[in-house]
Amino acid sequence: MDLLRFATIGSVDDGKSTLIGRLLFDTSQLFDDQIAAINSASERRGLGEVDLSFVTDGLRAEREQGITIDVAYRYSATPHRKFVIADCPGHIQYTRNMATGASTADLALVLVDATSGLREQSRRHICIAALLGVDQLVVCANKMDLVDWDTSAYQRIVDEMESLAHRLGLASCTVIPISALNGDNVVDRSDAAPWYDGPTVLDALESATAGGWASQHGLRQGNGGRLPVQWVLRQPGGGRTYAGMVNGGPFRNGDPVIVLPQRQYSTIAAIETADGNLPRAEVGLSVALRLNDDIDISRGDLISSLEEPPTVTQDFEATVCWFHDRPLVAGDRLKLKHTTRVTPVVVESIEGIFDVNELAVSPASELVENDIGIVKLHTAMPLAIDTYSVDRITGSFVLIDELTMATVAAGMVGPPSLQR
Repeated sequence: MDLLRFATIGSVDDGKSTLIGRLLFDTSQLFDDQIAAINSASERRGLGEVDLSFVTDGLRAEREQGITIDVAYRYSATPHRKFVIADCPGHIQYTRNMATGASTADLALVLVDATSGLREQSRRHICIAALLGVDQLVVCANKMDLVDWDTSAYQRIVDEMESLAHRLGLASCTVIPISALNGDNVVDRSDAAPWYDGPTVLDALESATAGGWASQHGLRQGNGGRLPVQWVLRQPGGGRTYAGMVNGGPFRNGDPVIVLPQRQYSTIAAIETADGNLPRAEVGLSVALRLNDDIDISRGDLISSLEEPPTVTQDFEATVCWFHDRPLVAGDRLKLKHTTRVTPVVVESIEGIFDVNELAVSPASELVENDIGIVKLHTAMPLAIDTYSVDRITGSFVLIDELTMATVAAGMVGPPSLQR
């Protein structure tokens, strides 16, 4: 069976955790002890019925406050497909956690409260997911029972989402009217909406395109293999191999390669794994490459095939999601982690801020917490980078505060792409 990774996103209290709990409960994915723990937690909070959001909200603070704080990962399977589910927090304070959950997703499961419509935080989540390369949306118009399954409330969400998806250049967007609390149109089709003839949530997840994460490694983009060197292994009897995870495209024995940023050339002598040597290393596989030439290679360097190698530079433009409560301004000094390399970086300029409501970039002199902006950066050490639209690995980075070592931003090489 293939594997679909999806993240639930949307504003706080729109029903993300409840939907995942309902999905797992109605497909018999929960064990008896899990159900007993959920019942006990619901009783402690004085709830009259079982709160299925507790399936993913495992932290005590989450259950006490009734909100999701950290990303909760759950694993599920049906007869047709396996799933990795990232239940992301909706509160604006935890936007950084949402970005983490969406960064490896093939699809975003968006929850929209039908009583209030598409809110700014939901739009921000959708924009971040799109910038992270997630191009499939399954949108759940939730709490339809609270608006008496009014078709006009559903149609307003459809119209807003179709416009937003078009502007963001998304491949697909399916809007489903549901009640996560009651299970309507989640796993089984509901009689409450006879006017709706589309898929249920489970149907949409089972029919969505899987493996988008692998394709965004560059596998279907036409560029060659990349291996960021994570570890240099000294071999008994002499010689070294270079360990890391393959992305961008496969490596084969005998392939000519270039080592970046030093721009030295060699060929692959062997592809080694714990289970023996391989003739070919596929994307996503962790291997150790042995080269035919003795080259000074260390952690942070990158081994690339000669087919369209990454660009080596110290200056580039990037889109960043700023997470710190202190504003980001030109001249700020931070650390930048790109693949396995960490280097000091200076913010040369703030080029603009991305308005999640207008879907346009406007001039700005600073980025405040949860802003999405375009910046120009200068690194102390050269980096081997691709644009994020070409490769999710070599096109992404994080910014780190030099004093606290806290992650303060997620970055993608290149400006955001929008449809007119």
